[in-house]
Amino acid sequence: MSTAVTNLELIRRQQELDEINDEAKSNWEMIRSFLVCGAAFFADAYLMFSSNILIMIMGYVYYNDAEGTVKNVVPNKWSTLVKVAVQVGCLLGQLILGRLGDKFGRTGVFAMGAILVIISTIGASFSSSTVRGFNVFIFLFIWLVFVGIGVGGDYPLAATITSEYASVKSRGKIMSAVFACQGFGNLGASVVAIIVLACFKSAIRSDVYMLDYVWRICLGFGAIPGAATLYWRLTMPESKSFQKEASKRLAAEAGHDSENGALLFKDNRNIPSDGGHSRDISVGQHLAEGRYEVHELQAIQHIHGIEPSSDFADSRPEPAEQIDGAEANARLESFGQYFGQWRNMKVLLGTSLAWFVVDVAFYGINLNSSVVISAIGFSGDIQNGDPYSVLTRNCLGNLIINLLGSVPGYWISVFTIEKLGRKNIQLLGFAALTALYIVIGFAYHQILDASNVAFIVLFTLAQLFQNFGPNVTCFVWPGEVFPTRFKATAHGISAASGKLGAIVAQAGLMTLKDRGGPNAFIPHLIEIFALFTLVGFFVTFWIPESKGKTIEEITGESE
Repeated sequence: MSTAVTNLELIRRQQELDEINDEAKSNWEMIRSFLVCGAAFFADAYLMFSSNILIMIMGYVYYNDAEGTVKNVVPNKWSTLVKVAVQVGCLLGQLILGRLGDKFGRTGVFAMGAILVIISTIGASFSSSTVRGFNVFIFLFIWLVFVGIGVGGDYPLAATITSEYASVKSRGKIMSAVFACQGFGNLGASVVAIIVLACFKSAIRSDVYMLDYVWRICLGFGAIPGAATLYWRLTMPESKSFQKEASKRLAAEAGHDSENGALLFKDNRNIPSDGGHSRDISVGQHLAEGRYEVHELQAIQHIHGIEPSSDFADSRPEPAEQIDGAEANARLESFGQYFGQWRNMKVLLGTSLAWFVVDVAFYGINLNSSVVISAIGFSGDIQNGDPYSVLTRNCLGNLIINLLGSVPGYWISVFTIEKLGRKNIQLLGFAALTALYIVIGFAYHQILDASNVAFIVLFTLAQLFQNFGPNVTCFVWPGEVFPTRFKATAHGISAASGKLGAIVAQAGLMTLKDRGGPNAFIPHLIEIFALFTLVGFFVTFWIPESKGKTIEEITGESE
């Protein structure tokens, strides 16, 4: 009797240890996903926002004594080309890599994006002009588009990976913390530039063309975070929810083909189904015919306890998880069929339009922060001043503005998103931004004439409510409100809409900034930004609140 009790205690103790190990493993996987995805967004923001600094430095290198142009200033056509390059690439990457993430698995595509960013960033840092043909700005544009494709893939893939690893209670906090690393990347662009400029200080003052080394080093630094975390990206496993979704889709498709009299498999692998019947299933034929991807079959093996083997020899797995007809039909539903229903399309339109309008303002201002810094007299005289001092002051101005408003805004969102909810934060942010842009736009010159400090305070508040508001929630929300099978694709569409807004702001609206004189149209652009953020306030009501809810509760489907 005592032996039996002892054995039961040992079994119970072993079960407890297994549970502890599983929990520890799950916690480590969540921590690892946070670190890898956070590093990705640090690098992404660094590369996106460093273009503003690079353009200023390149003005001294390539237009120091150029005829027919403003001294030390890159012409607007080349400046705009470089600034929109990453945005164009991002838009493509979000659409393409987001779709591939749903089809082939999140982690493999995520790693592929990192490799593309590393190679393209190094290539961009070696851009130069040819004797005849493309100049340095065209080559830089081409390389930065490829950088952007890799960066763009991080948005839907990092969001879905983090969302699928995190618990319901902490999902919003973890996702927003990942996105908040973007703030550190923005700061990093200024900090690295200040450090590199300091290292070349005496060289720059004796030969301004030494700045050619500075912009290349600053740009090349953007490859380091991706390279440092590449191994973790390559070895990161797929989330259980993605594996389960792949398993259910495979089961649904198998049932559909069986009903049509198709022979699914011809090896001797039988999975019992309802009523004691069996159907033949051959992994080999699926792979040979290209019906399913390897990761989907690995998911089936993982979920159902099938031991993988190179020759797919006979084995007797546990009975497959049964799904009813309605659920099977849902699994087979195409992207177009699912979003062809207004209740689903409304959500996608809400996340996409909200991201579009906030990025018009966010990137319109942040990619041109030097204009704002110049307006408050912090930048110095670009034409006649000391290059080292002018560039350093601009970097410091950008650093101060972001430290005061942008970075705190990110982290206020992190610590309040599970308390206030996504919808409340987004509505608050859009309302505050609309009010602030109206005040800044319509009273622009009056505020600057009265007090630079007042202008800085208002601009800083706008930075704060961009991030304690829609800039963060527009990233988090699409990672929660769509079914697993479409999540990366839908998030990619939402994010690409945002990048379209950034391109509209930079290539469209901001080209008007000198209409009527240098920076004369800036107040009217800020007024236009107010109109966009007002639209964002209203489309927010199309998106369901996801705080504390499972995917099943949000989408009304079984996951």
